[in-house]
Amino acid sequence: MTRRDSWRPQVFDVLAALGLLTRLPLDLDGARAQARGAAAAWAWPLAGVAVGLLGAASGGLALWLGVAPGAAAAIAIAAQIFVTGALHEDGLADSADGLWGGWNKERRLAIMKDSRIGTFGVLALVLVTLLRWVALAGLFAAGTPWGALAAAGALSRVPMAVLTAALPNARGSGLAHSVGRPEGAVVALSCATGLMCGFLALGPAAFGAAFWVGGVCLAVGLVARAKIGGQTGDILGASQQISEAVVLTLIAASLRP
Repeated sequence: MTRRDSWRPQVFDVLAALGLLTRLPLDLDGARAQARGAAAAWAWPLAGVAVGLLGAASGGLALWLGVAPGAAAAIAIAAQIFVTGALHEDGLADSADGLWGGWNKERRLAIMKDSRIGTFGVLALVLVTLLRWVALAGLFAAGTPWGALAAAGALSRVPMAVLTAALPNARGSGLAHSVGRPEGAVVALSCATGLMCGFLALGPAAFGAAFWVGGVCLAVGLVARAKIGGQTGDILGASQQISEAVVLTLIAASLRP
C-alpha cells in the first residue's frame, strides 16, 4: 500500500477503533491494528456509537426491571466506564490536574503522567460525570436514551481525531503518540461519520450539537496548546468527556416544555 492510499478507509478500521477505545473482548489482529494507527481515526465515532448503545441497553434493562430513571442513568454511565476501561475519564482527570496544577510545560506533563489524582482531577470528574448523570436521568425518564447516547458517543469522538491532527504530540511518547497523526482526509471522514451517526440518531438536532462540540474542541485545543504546546492522550480523553456531557445536556434541555 502506498502512502497516498494509506488513509483510505477499511472495514477493519472499525475493529481497530474498538480495540483502541474499548475493552471489548475482540479477536483482533493487533499488529494490523497498530499498523493502521491514525488512519483508522475515521471510525472512532463508530466505536463511540457502540459504547453509547451498550450504555443505553444497560440502563434500559434496569429501567425495564423497575429501577428509577436516576439509577438507570447511573447504570448506563457505569456500563460505559466498564466498556472503555475509564480511558476517557482518566484522561479528563489527568488533564485537569496537569493543566491547572503545574507551573510550566514540563511540570504539567509530569503531573499528567502521575497515576495519582489531585483536587482538580477529582473536581473535573465529579462535575462532568454529574452533568452526564443529570442529563441522562431526564432522558431515561422521557424514554429517549438510545438516540441521545448513540449521538453523544459518536460526536464526542470527533474532537479526538481533530486534535490529534491539529496539534503535535506534547510528550513525544505514550498511546496518542504511538497512534500517530491522521491525514486531513481521515479527519474529514471522521467529522462526516460523526455527523452522519448523530443525524441518524437525533435528526436535525445533531447539527446544533455538532456546533457546540466544535466549540469544545476549539477551547480544549487552545488551552492545551497554550499550556503544554500540543496534545496527549489525556487531552483527547478530556475533549471526549466534555463533549459528551455537552451533547447530553443539550438534548435533555430540548425535552423541557
